[in-house]
Amino acid sequence: MNKMVFIAWRGDGEDGRHWSPVARLEHCDGEYRFVYTRGACMLPGFRPFPGMPDLEEVYCSETLFPLLANRLLARSRPEYQAWLRWSDFDPANPPDPLAILGVTEGIRQTDAVEVFPCPVPDAQGRYRSRFFLHGLRHAADVARARIAAMRPDDRLQIEVEGDNPFDPRAVAVLTDGLERLKLGYVPRYLACDVRGLIETQGINVIATHVVRVNTGAPLQMRLLCSLTTPWPENFEPCSGEEFLPLADERILELAANSA
Repeated sequence: MNKMVFIAWRGDGEDGRHWSPVARLEHCDGEYRFVYTRGACMLPGFRPFPGMPDLEEVYCSETLFPLLANRLLARSRPEYQAWLRWSDFDPANPPDPLAILGVTEGIRQTDAVEVFPCPVPDAQGRYRSRFFLHGLRHAADVARARIAAMRPDDRLQIEVEGDNPFDPRAVAVLTDGLERLKLGYVPRYLACDVRGLIETQGINVIATHVVRVNTGAPLQMRLLCSLTTPWPENFEPCSGEEFLPLADERILELAANSA
């Protein structure tokens, strides 16, 4: 089975913070294949990752590249099992590393890299994404207290924030009901997809729920959410120019055939 994630990079430009996917990683037929995407050329200040200097090369490996492997918690760490549970994985049967990175986002405090999956229809043909709530470190105390009291399957709401001064594509996550207390945001990598789904289907068919509340976890893993909606006809996530590979199609084909 072919599994794929994208790698994004955050940078600071003259007009504020920049963010874009810059690379794609696939795991197919026992081989990992890494390629840079056009976003790497569109993002001010981006430089190739260590050990992968050529933006037009296809890098292949039987093991996960250090750039990504270093973002997985070592099994020897005492918090390893809790780390998997926070992402709603079974520690006794952990999934593929790319599945883990697709939820944890591979975020580290020491750099500006994020990892995210390319959505595919689930077994029922729906768009379904699990994500950790973003922006919680900026949330009010009342929002953090509300999250601490939540339970799995509690309903949430989403709202487009077109007037957000930091990110005009932002999609906020709020409590259900009349109060509609803002808790945080969907991850930036999901925002464009979610806004497109709202435009094509309407916001009322998008179901957002709590999956887990991880008391004691770092803030970036405190609230795991799920967003589900019917998969629209002709909907293609991760299809913008910034997602397209820089490597020539012939090189990509040769790399795939040599696996």
